[in-house]
Amino acid sequence: MIKVRKTTNNTRKYSWTRKSHHLKTPQRPRPVRTVMTRSQCTSAAGFFNGLPAEVFHMILDQMSVVDISVFSMVSKELTSCIVNYISSQAWRNKTIIQSFHNPTLLEQRSTLEHYRHLGLLFKRCTLLLPTKDRLKFIFSKFSQIPCFTLEQCLAPDCTGFSRYGVFLQTLIAGWDELECHRVFGFLCEQTNLLLKTEALLTTKPGLKRYQELQLRLFCRKVLLDPCQNQPDGQFWLVQLLKPWPLVSQAHLLFILFGPLLHEGVLGWEDLVDRGLPHSALWDLAKCILMLSGTLQVKGWSTDSVLSILEELIVIPQPWYLENVARLLVLCGSSLCYTFLASKALNGRLDEISRIIIHIILVCEKDGYHMSWAVKLVQQICKVFSSAPERFTFIQHLENMFSEVTREFYESSVAGNNFEDRETFQTFCILLDSSARFHTKLLHMFLK
Repeated sequence: MIKVRKTTNNTRKYSWTRKSHHLKTPQRPRPVRTVMTRSQCTSAAGFFNGLPAEVFHMILDQMSVVDISVFSMVSKELTSCIVNYISSQAWRNKTIIQSFHNPTLLEQRSTLEHYRHLGLLFKRCTLLLPTKDRLKFIFSKFSQIPCFTLEQCLAPDCTGFSRYGVFLQTLIAGWDELECHRVFGFLCEQTNLLLKTEALLTTKPGLKRYQELQLRLFCRKVLLDPCQNQPDGQFWLVQLLKPWPLVSQAHLLFILFGPLLHEGVLGWEDLVDRGLPHSALWDLAKCILMLSGTLQVKGWSTDSVLSILEELIVIPQPWYLENVARLLVLCGSSLCYTFLASKALNGRLDEISRIIIHIILVCEKDGYHMSWAVKLVQQICKVFSSAPERFTFIQHLENMFSEVTREFYESSVAGNNFEDRETFQTFCILLDSSARFHTKLLHMFLK
């Protein structure tokens, strides 16, 4: 390239200049890496701390319970702010207190999910507190609500206890056994649970029907029914039973799991007077199976369960024997055999023979395979060590067939009312069950 340079004497000189042929390539801006220091991290929470409490609460008002529970885990400062927020009376009235009376099915599902989310919120925002302080804070928010308190809500269809149970089980999910012991102790202290239980256990069964039903609903809906597995249910049931002597434990089991009448009261007299359908005894059978399952509670054994069962079937008076037999059938082969074998070893042949006759009757009535009863008798025969003892047992069993048949016949011809016709029908079923039992027994013997 030629460049002209002007001089002072008006002469022009020419010089060559060389321009570089290298083009400058545009450089991409380097990404700026931001490294958050501890002070910068706390400044994020500090931004919310700098807001007026009213503004921060307005922000939280727009968030769901789940979002608030996640937000509470950002920092200690935010956790503290959220704890203050959920401690307000306005938030409690808006969020915790719901309508528990006459809900629709959709409302029930929605409310259950809501209390599951509340459990997560309180679990997360109290995560750094000691267990005692966590429980004190949490129970202070729930203990004054009538629908969560024993004998405070008079509505017959109140669903408050079941919502409380969902909340509590979500809250303590994953807690170790020691922490759960503290939860039970704290719950008893807040509700006077042990005192109210003692008042019922020292009273004649059925005398305080409303209090019995309240105790049943609270223990079932809050502690037992929400459990997701057998060990959890077994733990809470043993905690409820452990403070009391054996007879009172059986009494309490009946209050918690005994059959209910249509009016929603415990059917104490029904078990004594007449045979009940298996649906009425299913809850009792399930709780006994839960107790006798894989025992994971110290100081609790199969003998403990059998002792409770012995006491249970005479509360408030000895049960109608068909109900005893039906409960044993519902409890399954293992427990039924163990219960009868223990009596056989103690020489109570007439008693177990009569129970076995009614087990055979229940199998015929409820549609169970008669071979199950035959195998049960075979197993009990093996309890006896010698052939003469086994023969004596079979002889007692056959004599008892004749005696029970005669009793039903005499009862059926004694009158002409409805109950006598029902007894005559049972008499006919007993004859059929006897024929079916002996047919199966002979068939298995001949094989």
